[in-house]
Amino acid sequence: MSTEPLAHADEIAWFGETFATIVDAVGAALVGKERVVQLSVACLAAGGHLLLEDVPGTGKTSLARSLAGAVRGSHQRIQFTPDLLPSDVTGASIYDPRAQAFEFRRGPVFANIVLADEINRASPKTQSSLLEVMEEGRVTVDGTTHQVPSPFMVIATQNPIEQAGTYRLPEAQLDRFLMKTAIGYPDPEATIGVLSGLAVRDRAASVTPVIDGTQVLRMRQIARSVHVSRPLLEFTQTVAERSREHRHVRLGLSVRGLLGYVHAAKAWAAGQGRNYVVPDDLKELAVPVMQHRMLLDADAQFDGVTMLDVIDELFDAIPLPAAATADR
Repeated sequence: MSTEPLAHADEIAWFGETFATIVDAVGAALVGKERVVQLSVACLAAGGHLLLEDVPGTGKTSLARSLAGAVRGSHQRIQFTPDLLPSDVTGASIYDPRAQAFEFRRGPVFANIVLADEINRASPKTQSSLLEVMEEGRVTVDGTTHQVPSPFMVIATQNPIEQAGTYRLPEAQLDRFLMKTAIGYPDPEATIGVLSGLAVRDRAASVTPVIDGTQVLRMRQIARSVHVSRPLLEFTQTVAERSREHRHVRLGLSVRGLLGYVHAAKAWAAGQGRNYVVPDDLKELAVPVMQHRMLLDADAQFDGVTMLDVIDELFDAIPLPAAATADR
């Protein structure tokens, strides 16, 4: 039996309304991509970080900037390049000759939402400086620890093509992102809508704040109190176990991945106006939460097996529980 305090109906109603308001605000800048926007907002509400991987020109940066613009808090954009140094991300101690002392100058990572644009173009050392902040929520320079603002979220983008001179994130570092998703090209009707609005040069810049940092923290608190039944928890554990034993998988779902899966499902359920998770929530989030946390073996890649094939096979082989609140 679960002893966690269950979110009240009025809290869930507020969460759902706020969730929809953010989706509408961001969706005005990213036409025809409602599901991707919903996933991004759920990631924000769950307290996770988001990785956007897609071909150039699909709106990755626009989505990140729009989500940052919808939050009335500080946000910074870091353009990752091969010559970017860790101190350019975290900040550095600068000597002040007048005070005859070193003073810490904060880097762009000290913001509520940080856009790490084309993160795979920086060196592994610079990437690690950001990923450490994502994990710890703080920066340590010259033995002194500095906390980043709360809430804190990193939205990173990378292109899967033009890999010459780039450094792809290792799987162990990808695991620090709660979700990974792709935007894709819009459908014909949405494309025409974008073309007909050419007078609006920068849609992302026109997004006005609809929520502040305090409300983001409240959303995260409410999401944590959403109920997940024991059968659903057992299902996620079984998925992780089977993923580690799968014939095509070299690296299966980690415990951190399981925790992220449950956190994401809670935020998604609250966004749909429920204070409990249902099996469809887990199915909806399986790909964005799991695809970047597992690694295929060489034979699978040679045979043309994709991570989506593996996830589909796992869900086909493991029956989803019928009830979501049976143990409440």
